[in-house]
Amino acid sequence: MHPTNPLVNSTLTDLYQLTMAYSYWKAGKMDEEAVFDLFFRKNPFGGEFTVFAGIDEVINFVSSFEFNDDQIDYLKKGPLKGCDQKFFEWLRALDCSKLKIYSLVEGTLAFPAVPLIRVEGPLATAQLLETTILNLINYPSLEATQAARFRLLAGFDKKLIEFGLRRAQGPDGGVSASRYSYIGGFDGTSNVKAGELFGIPVMGTHAHSFVQAFQGLDDLDSKTLVDTEGQERDFVDRVLHIRNTLGFTNTNEGELAAFISYAQSFPNRFLALVDTYDTRRSGVPNFICVATALKHFGYEPIGIRIDSEDLAYVSKQTKKMIQHAAKIQNMDLSGLTITASNEINETAIIEMQRQGHEIDTFGIGTNQVTCEAQPALGCVYKLVMIKDNPRIKISKGKITIPGKKEGYRLIGSDNTPLLDVIIKVGGEAPTPGKKFFCRHPFEESKRAYVVPTEVRPLHRLYWDGQGTAQQPVNIHDTRNYVLQQLREFRPDHLRPVNPTPFKVSVSDELYSFIHGLWMQEAPIATLS
Repeated sequence: MHPTNPLVNSTLTDLYQLTMAYSYWKAGKMDEEAVFDLFFRKNPFGGEFTVFAGIDEVINFVSSFEFNDDQIDYLKKGPLKGCDQKFFEWLRALDCSKLKIYSLVEGTLAFPAVPLIRVEGPLATAQLLETTILNLINYPSLEATQAARFRLLAGFDKKLIEFGLRRAQGPDGGVSASRYSYIGGFDGTSNVKAGELFGIPVMGTHAHSFVQAFQGLDDLDSKTLVDTEGQERDFVDRVLHIRNTLGFTNTNEGELAAFISYAQSFPNRFLALVDTYDTRRSGVPNFICVATALKHFGYEPIGIRIDSEDLAYVSKQTKKMIQHAAKIQNMDLSGLTITASNEINETAIIEMQRQGHEIDTFGIGTNQVTCEAQPALGCVYKLVMIKDNPRIKISKGKITIPGKKEGYRLIGSDNTPLLDVIIKVGGEAPTPGKKFFCRHPFEESKRAYVVPTEVRPLHRLYWDGQGTAQQPVNIHDTRNYVLQQLREFRPDHLRPVNPTPFKVSVSDELYSFIHGLWMQEAPIATLS
């Protein structure tokens, strides 16, 4: 098991992880049993949910973690020059065989304060993983969350295609964006490498340059097309006959030739980009002629893509033109789809929904892969226990929940999630049908009894020190899991504007534990 990206290895880290590991080693603390939590404090994009993603790559990284001879040589001569030789011998023998990693399931809707990942094991080893694990969780979770928000805005009946590879932050950014956009609810990608690596459906058509490469029908090498019965027939003649019938005789002939050529190449996948010259006066009419001819030959064309202008308005006008052409020819063209692209973001979709449109598929590139509204998710990795002693951070606004913890999702009588509750590992867990006392972690007056219909454990053992303790989940199953949760949560928790926060509580036992340690660790001021 190795990470998808070969750059993901032990030296993909911040220097301070290595300097801390050296100091732990010098102090003889490197093997002290520690517990770290990875979590976030605020959901991204002004929303109230986050789609957790990246744990599979974390396990791939942990399973192959080591410092090889070349890396050790670099550290000796560079960043750690002057450190004790025996430390490098210790570092060379290091692996993750003494660690245990617990995690949410890939694709789980997650909320602030709930540990996404819990790492247990030797202090120095667990510390060395911090930067890399954060890197492997922050961007994937942000991408999956952005994709889920687009899915909710577009609706479950629309298709979403990601094609942001050319605008992504480097090759890994492009591949990761495709992977986690799909997990978050997209239907496919234009990224062939992502399709090859992960089995994501690959979709796409042609560019404007393809249309511009044809100047007229004389550029066509062949006029024929073999129909679905196996008979070779004059395809160009049929297109021109339909063109005359519909009165579309003033369109750009080079564009018509390009569409004919593309249809001859991909008669079962004909989707045309129609805005090279004039969408309504040329592109759509030319498409209708070629698509109708394909129908005559037994094929089912897909539709058009619009990449400019007022997308909602043009989609409605296009739909009317297709319906009119279908009526004149007494032919069913209802299966033709309309794909829209052109810098689509959340605001654009909201406005198109308000205005009304006939778009079946949204192609989203830049604003998906770059996460326009927020460039990073703020996951953190904090020490919460050392040698069985709980640790707490109490700086203003950044209080951590100490100790070894696990989470449960409590489901109500209407089968929607009520809240998440965090308890101490080994503490009394909630039980279906029984009253459970839930408290706000830090505000004394916020508390409630909850009687759940169903109780879902949130954390599972993913790495047991010797190998994976959790079988990898098919990427398509993960996507379905995300979509299932988006359907079952209350809509007000998921809406893009002014959403209702989803409650995260702690058990009464954990509440007392937090505040007792807080009082113990907080300095007492002396006033005079």
